[in-house]
Amino acid sequence: MKRLALLLSALFGIIAFTAMYTARVQAYVNDKSEITAVEQRFLEGFKAKDVDKIMSCYVPDETLFVFDVVPPRQYVGAKAYRKDWEDLFAMYPGPLEADMTDLNVTADRTLGYAHVIVHSVFTDKGGHKTETNVRTTDVFRKAGGKWLIVHEHNSVPVDFATGKADLMTKP
Repeated sequence: MKRLALLLSALFGIIAFTAMYTARVQAYVNDKSEITAVEQRFLEGFKAKDVDKIMSCYVPDETLFVFDVVPPRQYVGAKAYRKDWEDLFAMYPGPLEADMTDLNVTADRTLGYAHVIVHSVFTDKGGHKTETNVRTTDVFRKAGGKWLIVHEHNSVPVDFATGKADLMTKP
C-alpha cells in the first residue's frame, strides 16, 4: 500500500511538472509571436511613414532610451524619439522602401529582445536615393499584457580604414 502511494505521488508530480512545463513553453511561443508582431507593426509604420504607428511599438514615456545612427545618436524619452522620426521623414519626403531580415526573438516572462537587419531605400526632395542596412537590437518589457520596446540600439558598421559608415554591409 505504501509503495502504491509513492508511485501515485510520483505520477502526480510528473503530471504536474509536465503541465507546468507545457504551459511555460506555450507562453514562450506566444511571447515570441507577440514580439514578432510588434516588429512587423513597426515595419508597416516605417514603410507608411506613420509616426503614430511606429511609436505605438515603444513605451510612451520618458523611460525610452535609444541609440540611433543619426545625430545626436542618443534619444531619451518618447517625445525625443518621435521628433527623430518626424525629422527623418521630412528629410526624405519621397518614396520609402523597407524590409527586414534575420529577425531573432528571445523572451522570458516580462523581458525580451529582438535583433534584426532593416534594409531601407529613402528618397530625398531631389529624387536622390539613399540605401542603408541598419542593425537593430530592441529590448522589450511586457507590462499590462503588452510587449513594448524600452531600449533600442541601431548601428551600421564602420570602415576603420576610411572612418566612414558602411551603410550596405550585412552580416
